[in-house]
Amino acid sequence: MSSAFEYTSSVRPEWIDHNGHMNVAYYVVAFDEATDAAYERWGIGLDYPGSSGCSVFTLGMNVDYRCELFSNDTVRIATDLVDCDEKRIHYFHRMYNDKSGDLAATNECLCMNVDLRSRKASPFPSSICAILEREVDREHQPEGLGRILQIRRR
Repeated sequence: MSSAFEYTSSVRPEWIDHNGHMNVAYYVVAFDEATDAAYERWGIGLDYPGSSGCSVFTLGMNVDYRCELFSNDTVRIATDLVDCDEKRIHYFHRMYNDKSGDLAATNECLCMNVDLRSRKASPFPSSICAILEREVDREHQPEGLGRILQIRRR
């Protein structure tokens, strides 16, 4: 399966914690950078609020950590738009250690288009809906999508 979008970054030295690996908060920062890049592709990036009076707010996210990352590791973040409707987008990031190919973390996000004047949900402009519909892949469900956080009991 080919990803709808890929973003590459490096683990910055200031992202390293007292355990000598990338702190959990900075995984979210790296995912947020990938989100910004995907939003540009989807027409809802930095210029979107000025041109539409709307912005996209995150309603919820899941982050799963799979392996450690260290200072100066290069990461590749693959992003799939897995669903959308007139007001919402649902996407899934997979972060890989670019050298080893190991899956380092996943990030699932549900977001909503918000009118910045009323601060309420608002439909995307039709031009944005057209872009999103071209990008969405509802057939493919990435592994880990929709997971439930729980302690499993026997």
